[in-house]
Order: sequence, then structure tokens, then C-alpha cells
Amino acid sequence: MTLWLLGLNHQTAPVDLRERVAFSGDSLAAALAALRSLPGVAEAALLSTCNRTEIYAIANDAQPLADWLEGHAPGLGAYLYRHRDADAVRHLFRVATGLDSMVLGEPQILGQVKEAWARARGHGALGPRLDRLFQQTFAVAKRARTDTRVGANPVSVASAAVRLAQDTFARLPDSTVLLVGAGETIELAARHLVKGGVGRLLVANRTLAHAQDLAARHGGYALPLTDLDRHLAEADVVFSATASRDPVLRQAQVEAARAARRRKPMLLFDLAVPRDIEPGVATLADASLYTVDDLERAVEDNRRSRHEAAEAAEAIIDLQVARFMEAVQASGRQETLLRLRALGERTRDQTLAQARQQLAAGRDPEQVLQFLAHTLTNRLLHPPTAALRQAALAGDVELARAAERLFPDKAPCRHPAPTASDDPEPAPQA
Repeated sequence: MTLWLLGLNHQTAPVDLRERVAFSGDSLAAALAALRSLPGVAEAALLSTCNRTEIYAIANDAQPLADWLEGHAPGLGAYLYRHRDADAVRHLFRVATGLDSMVLGEPQILGQVKEAWARARGHGALGPRLDRLFQQTFAVAKRARTDTRVGANPVSVASAAVRLAQDTFARLPDSTVLLVGAGETIELAARHLVKGGVGRLLVANRTLAHAQDLAARHGGYALPLTDLDRHLAEADVVFSATASRDPVLRQAQVEAARAARRRKPMLLFDLAVPRDIEPGVATLADASLYTVDDLERAVEDNRRSRHEAAEAAEAIIDLQVARFMEAVQASGRQETLLRLRALGERTRDQTLAQARQQLAAGRDPEQVLQFLAHTLTNRLLHPPTAALRQAALAGDVELARAAERLFPDKAPCRHPAPTASDDPEPAPQA
């Protein structure tokens, strides 16, 4: 079976397509079960973030995986990339290191890869080959980030959004900022906002306790998501990043807030995939909406500044890919040797048991020895003999040459003649 990677990301597909194949919570569990049930799929893991959805699988063929994704988003095939074996390994190493991220070197992606591994293992979709790959991925990412400056002072999407708000809108100390959600992205945004001296911070979340925890850490005010309409008009800037499958902010809600604000401008950042804010909000006067794709331009300078560090990290990854593939191939050879030895031992034990039964039945020991030698030889030589005969008929020259190397044409091995020390009773002196 082959290691396959199929996916799409912020470089190959727009956000409106990526959100149709975004999986989280119960949908992720169902997706993993569906992937494992596909024909010819032995192992599977699913990495789904705001910037990418990728399937890693041990499978006979990639087409069932592609068809499964296409079923969720018709027309997706034109945006899909697929890699196998070493190329798939290299891609995962680059992803976990942050080299394939919108924000070069961003650290959140490694945690997301670890979560994808843990989810796949927890739902029984992960097997030994993928587990080994992910374990090696974590080690490579740690080394690349330690030995290079690819992760030094990273600019996250959240920090880029805060910087954009500072550069294009109002002074943070004079602004009320509404955070919708309580996950990692919103946590990062809150940290940057507090560092920038935000005037007032509101945190809305479906689970009020989570909003209260985040608000307490950053000096904000928590409110349930059901109270969003009552407080939306207070917000000069909105950051939204939830795991909702449907928008949490509708165009009508923003229109009502604009009226209450008497057309005072609002700045909205939708950092979620699927999107949290209805795209129609971008058409409203006095409301500016930015998505994760819009923020890619804001972090381009950061990507250029880390180019040299990225090259060093790429060199580490190339070396580790080669070592990993060598280890995989060596493991495959070892498994073949183990199977060969197990076959020999099983054949020996079965034949020996038959010989003992014959001795117990009173058969002549010489005849039993002949049976043992003849049967064991035939049983051990039959599989390779049959394979070589079939190879000759099929014109398989490579197998014939391999057999010649395994069984060279030379005189049979002879045991050395016994020495005096080997004799139990030394010969009498002349």
C-alpha cells in the first residue's frame, strides 16, 4: 500500500471552497470513519484548519479519496493537489514546520497537526505507518524550529489583523473591540489587542464560561452569543473565529448595528473557515470586512524577511525525508525477513510434530528420518521453486537474477573434519 496525501490550501483554493471541506467536532469524527471505510484504505488522518484540508492515508489508490472530497464540494478536483510516498512525507514536514503556512513559521500549525494525529488515533483511523510518520514529523518540526530562525517572532493571522486595524482604522485606546469566539485565534488576538492598549474589550461565545475565562485573563467583559445583537453596535472593530458551520454574524445584524451607530464606520475581521460573517457585509457602506485570504497580503513582508531561515529549514527537511524513507524501506525488508523466518520455523515445527507422531506409532526410526528430511526439504523449497518456475514462464529476469545471488552456483558447504578434541574417546596410542 502507498502513502497518499490529497488536499487543498490557501494557495490553491479560495475560502468559499475551503469552507465546504472544513471538518471539526462531530463532522471530523464522521469524516474519519467514512475515510477508513473507503475501499482499499487501511489508515487515514485528516488535517483541517482555516487554511487547509488535507487527507493523509495508507491506501491502494488515491482516487477513492479524491472522489470522497469531490462529494463534499463538486468541482474541487481542479484545486486539489496530491502527493505520494516521499513527496507526501516532505509536504507534511513542511506543513508542521510552518513553511507551507500563510504566515511563514507560525507556531499554531504544529499544534493543529498534533491534534489531527490525536483525533485520528482516538477514532481508530490511525495505524502503525501513519503513526510513525506523524511521530517523526513532530521531531523534524521541533529540530527545524530549534536549529533555524524560521519560527522567530512569527506574525500570526491574528496579529496581522490587529496591526491592520491599527494602521487603517482608529487608535486602539479609543476603540471598543468585540471578540466572537474563545479559541486559540481569538486568544492571540486578545493578547495583541491588550498589548496595543485597547480601550474596551468584549468577548462573546456560545459557551459563556469560556468567554468569561478569556475575558478575565485580558480585562474584558464576557457575554453570551445570544446577546450579540444587543452589543454589536458598541463595537468599532470585530474579530470573529468560531468553529460554527453557519455564519454567526448575518448581514441584517450588521445593518441594524450600523443604523444604531449612525453610520460610524465598523471594521470586521473574519478569521474563521467556514466563514463566520456573511460575505454580503462587505457590500455595506461604512463596514469593512477582511477574511483570512485578504490578510495574506498583510503578512507577505514577514514571509520575505524569513526567507534565509526557511531555506535552512528546507535543507533539514530534505535530509530528514531521505532518512525517513530509508528507514521505511529497511523496515519493509526486515518484515520480509521476519516472514521468511516465521515460515521456516512453522514448517519445521509442523514436520517435526508429524515425525514424532510416527515414532510414537512405532514406525522404524530410519524411515521417520527419511520422511523428516524429504518432507522438510520439499515444503521449504516448494514456494521459491514455484515462484521461479512462474518467473521463467513470464520472462521475469529480475527474479531469476535475484535467485542467482541468493543461491550462487558453488560447491556445497562441508562441515570440517572432527579434531582430536572433538572425539569423545581418544584413539589408543600405538
